[in-house]
Amino acid sequence: MASSAPVDDNIESNPLLQEFDFPPFDIVEAKHVRPGIRALLKKLESDLDALEKTVEPSWPKLVEPLEKIVDRLTVVWGMVNHLKAVKDTAELRAAIEEVQPEKVKFQLRLGQSKPIYNAFKAIQESPDWKSLSESRKRIVENQIKEAVLNGVSLEDDKREQFNKIEQELEMLSHKFSENVLDATKKFEKLITDKKDVEGLPSTSLGLAAQTAVSKGYENATGENGPWVITLDAPSFISVMQHACNRALREEVYRAHITRASSGYLDNTPIINQILKLRLEKAKLLNYNNYAEVSMATKMATVDKAEELLEKLRSASWNATFQDVEDLKSFSKSQGAIEADTLNHWDINFWSERLRESKYNINEEELRPFFSFSKVMDGLFKLAKTLFGIDIEPADGLAPVWNKDVRFYCVKDSSGSPIAYFYFDPYSRPSEKREGAWMDEVVSRSHVMSRNGTTARLPIAHMVCNQTPPFGDKPSLMTFREVETVFHEFGHALQHMLTKQDEGLVAGIRGIEWDAVELPSQFMENWCYHRDTLMSIAKHYETGESLPEEVYLKLLAARTFRAGSLSLRQLRFASVDLELHTKYIPDGSESIFDVDQRVSRKTQVIPPLPEDRFLCGFNHIFAGGYAAGYYSYKWAEVLSADAFSAFEDAGLDDIKAVKETGHKFRETILALGGGKAPLEVFVGFRGREPSPEALLRHNGLLPVTA
Repeated sequence: MASSAPVDDNIESNPLLQEFDFPPFDIVEAKHVRPGIRALLKKLESDLDALEKTVEPSWPKLVEPLEKIVDRLTVVWGMVNHLKAVKDTAELRAAIEEVQPEKVKFQLRLGQSKPIYNAFKAIQESPDWKSLSESRKRIVENQIKEAVLNGVSLEDDKREQFNKIEQELEMLSHKFSENVLDATKKFEKLITDKKDVEGLPSTSLGLAAQTAVSKGYENATGENGPWVITLDAPSFISVMQHACNRALREEVYRAHITRASSGYLDNTPIINQILKLRLEKAKLLNYNNYAEVSMATKMATVDKAEELLEKLRSASWNATFQDVEDLKSFSKSQGAIEADTLNHWDINFWSERLRESKYNINEEELRPFFSFSKVMDGLFKLAKTLFGIDIEPADGLAPVWNKDVRFYCVKDSSGSPIAYFYFDPYSRPSEKREGAWMDEVVSRSHVMSRNGTTARLPIAHMVCNQTPPFGDKPSLMTFREVETVFHEFGHALQHMLTKQDEGLVAGIRGIEWDAVELPSQFMENWCYHRDTLMSIAKHYETGESLPEEVYLKLLAARTFRAGSLSLRQLRFASVDLELHTKYIPDGSESIFDVDQRVSRKTQVIPPLPEDRFLCGFNHIFAGGYAAGYYSYKWAEVLSADAFSAFEDAGLDDIKAVKETGHKFRETILALGGGKAPLEVFVGFRGREPSPEALLRHNGLLPVTA
């Protein structure tokens, strides 16, 4: 069936194989994928043959040709995969699925190349080792470690088994995320009676009507319906927080936690197979479990990660218990019949009501103050203050995949371009996967320079799923969506402001995974910084600033239910570690039993017996977070501590903020993967990280008598 999709065999004109400064996203189609990727792999195969024949333990004869091979594959495969994430079609899926095994096969051959591995070992053992720069040493060490984890030392039959496992894992993770996307798309709830949508804000009703129009109800309006509710984040979250109709909340909640857990989209067997194969792979590499494999390239160890999670769990538990008690008594005071039996579909709804009454903040009423263009202007202004860069719109300079995508150029203080990035802000449930992410398009690199003198400039993607513009209203963001944009921009900054010319460790490449969330979470802190927030919070119609008392309430509300939010992350992180350390596939306990067991320690209200959230847990079964979800908390400690350097210097002292920002840029943003993250952190902070700032920001420090 797959091969019935059209194929464009004209290799000369295939856009995937052209030389380009900016990828031709506007003209790449499914028909280009099979011939383009196959021709590319054939070329890279012969490059690899040539490299293996001529390899010597020197930079020009080993690392430079290797980087060219790695880079070409990363960039072209990255283009195709990116389009699948933002412009998914059945044809594109089928094409990628068909060539994926060939791409994995090549990657394994490259990762297991004995001549390359031996050449790196020879560099490490040579008398010149001592004189190598730190970033070059890191490249050599990373390559040796990666080769071992790629199975370079395995004997023939074991290597064959290892390669089979890798192929199957890659296929399973793709299938997993496709099932989640399809299951999310599959759920549609048509509502025609106005009283069933009571409580939903006008932006959500507008979105639900827009969805209804796309489903053929062409006369749907936000005011009169009909409305279509989906499991896409803007729709789902809004129902959970605002729908007065409890039965609707329950129905949507149950649909959400059972996504991709039944019928032809059931991810349960896929998860079991993934966990089984990961364990097998770990044993082949002489590790006890998959978590140890995962930690081999991270800052933490399994013990250190577990220790941090437990420290944060015990600091969060009592506060969470109190959160639930507060909700019970508040909902009771409002005459809610469910007050004594609050369930999962009540928590967000009553939390929002309590937040509104306690701080008099209504997320929805804040939206008009956060229009997309103002938020971006304020974010760019902050980047200029902190890091001395200018960000300018450059729409039209690079081809884009959707008319809503914006393109920007980043310039240094002298006005020279140093990086570029795309930003795809709005939710498109029919073709774009959920969530928000940043990824590299190309990384900074001297070897990949076009003119041989200046390094190639980095280009990034930022992708979000915020509420699109509706009618004559611009995209009006919730405060949470504002935080998300700041978060993803933090990742993009680390990719774009790198000063590292060694392509293999430039930007976010070669940075230990549990340190990679540092700049992103660091940027979120600025959403609560008075001057920053006031510069973006302008009413889209009147231009008036956010009232001071509302800002103070936002600040006070920052620690609202911090314990509950912390425990939610800790549940995800703990079940991830548990499944990758102690879980025995096909043993007496199912994956869902493990989740229930972990949840007893991390959830005050235990999950429903039918909770199948694991079936939608893309991060660990289809993303890079397997046995690494703890990284969010690990990096939160680093980022809160990094932000406290600005607090210590004085957030109102613009000179001090600029000096500290410069130091942050020269260490955390500039050094890339060229230096161990702990050393980078110490270089910035002058000492090792401590969790105290995080607990303080979250209001979870025990009050000392």
